[in-house]
Amino acid sequence: MNTLRIGAIGAGGFGLFALQQFLQIPGVQLAGIAGTHREAALAVARRFGVPDLVEVDALLASPEVDLVYIATPPFLHYPQALAALKAGKHVICEKPLALTVAQADELVALAQAKDLLCIANLMQRYNPLFESVRRLVESRVLGECLHGYFENYASDEGLRSEHWFWDRAMSGGIFIEHGVHFFDLFEGWLGQGEVVAAQRVLRPGLGIEEQVQCTVRHASGALVNFHHSFTQPSRMDRQEFRLLFEHGDVTLEEWVPVRARIRAAVNEEQTRTLLELFPGASLDVLKTYGGSDRAARGRFKELDFYQQIELRHGLGDDKMRRYCELLRARFTDQLAWLRDRTHVRQLTERNARDSLAMAEKATHLAEASA
Repeated sequence: MNTLRIGAIGAGGFGLFALQQFLQIPGVQLAGIAGTHREAALAVARRFGVPDLVEVDALLASPEVDLVYIATPPFLHYPQALAALKAGKHVICEKPLALTVAQADELVALAQAKDLLCIANLMQRYNPLFESVRRLVESRVLGECLHGYFENYASDEGLRSEHWFWDRAMSGGIFIEHGVHFFDLFEGWLGQGEVVAAQRVLRPGLGIEEQVQCTVRHASGALVNFHHSFTQPSRMDRQEFRLLFEHGDVTLEEWVPVRARIRAAVNEEQTRTLLELFPGASLDVLKTYGGSDRAARGRFKELDFYQQIELRHGLGDDKMRRYCELLRARFTDQLAWLRDRTHVRQLTERNARDSLAMAEKATHLAEASA
């Protein structure tokens, strides 16, 4: 496969953003567009010089298309991905892959049977900060990871009341439409997760779901709390991740995180390890300890600390630039697998399926608690 030819379905605003990243990869070209929102699709056609917009069936039947990129609302993902796979096309789909686990299982099974790609556009694991935090957890330099949370105070300023986002039949709800990114991210850090409790809040007078939260128990033993709300003006949109360890914590900002802050009590060797895990970070020493003051206890363990520190990493990095980098890295990884099936991917079909399973269970538990 020297050249991979993409056919895009539903190429609107985000579709244009993503395609501009995919098409920077050598050996990738745009073969056609099937637009469900004609004005937005025409903008994509003008950007890439594609002369004709076609219907979905024509795009899938075209021998000039190797891979279908699906950027339509969630309720269309399953039928369009299914049709693409049946037509022998590889699939990259915006999250979620489908609205139910049963649908996702059908897609994954068909893709495997036909030796085709079928992934959701989950790109958080390609973030350098994902790997730094994963290694931080694995190293136990701050002890065991005990707890985590993700708080997502998102904007609804661009989501008018009739937008498909608020229609559960079209979006699947907040956990399914949005939460899958973060279920997958924390599983990469802490191992397989099981949703053990969930709640939701409906907007007064309208009955639409505007806030959800759940608790996940991970294979590591850590409990993680997830909160998603779509209630803020856009200038107040903000997100925060935190992992608590036995003698420190790490905090990440932005839903595509670019900055990290580590606060910890550490000895000399642990300080060196942290600086290796977060290269280029600035180190502030807040307190130093000597003699008998170095001794401490926590969780019935004897501890030795030389200093209390704050490490700050990535302060000058830009979220949108990082987002572009992640999309390119994700596509490059998948393209390598298409060219060589022995290539080990960071993201597979399983990620889309398992994150959706967590979102589906959280949705059911939240409904039951209302």
